[in-house]
Amino acid sequence: MSLSERKTMVFLPRLSNFAFGCKDPQYEKDPSVPARFQRLRKEYGERGMRRTSEALLLLHEHNLPHVLLLQLGTAFFKLPGTEVMPDDDPRDALEAALTKMLCKDDDAIHWNIREVVSQWWRPNFEPPQYPYIPPHVSTPKECRTIYLVDLPERATFTIPRNYRLVAAPLFELYDNAMSYGAVISSIPQAISRYTPVYL
Repeated sequence: MSLSERKTMVFLPRLSNFAFGCKDPQYEKDPSVPARFQRLRKEYGERGMRRTSEALLLLHEHNLPHVLLLQLGTAFFKLPGTEVMPDDDPRDALEAALTKMLCKDDDAIHWNIREVVSQWWRPNFEPPQYPYIPPHVSTPKECRTIYLVDLPERATFTIPRNYRLVAAPLFELYDNAMSYGAVISSIPQAISRYTPVYL
């Protein structure tokens, strides 16, 4: 097997190999969507474009890839991740965020953060995002970088009790921006270049 072939392989552990617990709630920084963009505008004036690192965590059930998503309330889903401070390394920040969100303090998981799967750009202080910088935009307001992160074969996730950790099958995400938004619904296309290996 060539090096290039190995690089496109992704090892997917079985969903049933994971246990789930809960811990104290962790709250979003912003109580509403307008508040989020108000804070984005304020912070952009102070330190420029926001950088966000997010994790694509894949596993399988019956040899069908699933994506781990955090669910808040009944209809809001997001990839685990964090905003990255200007002087921080985006991979280090993501590793710390995954541990804080998904692990107990005394039982951290080793996160193998791999390559960038996709980048999304927010041109304005508004919801629309694009997988490219529109030609008329010289100063995007946010860059979201999604990294492929390998999971261990077995682990226990400890989730804040105000969230649910859901495993969404690819067929549910595909072309379903209405439920999951443009970024998450594009994941099936983004990972089609990988060869899944079911553990």
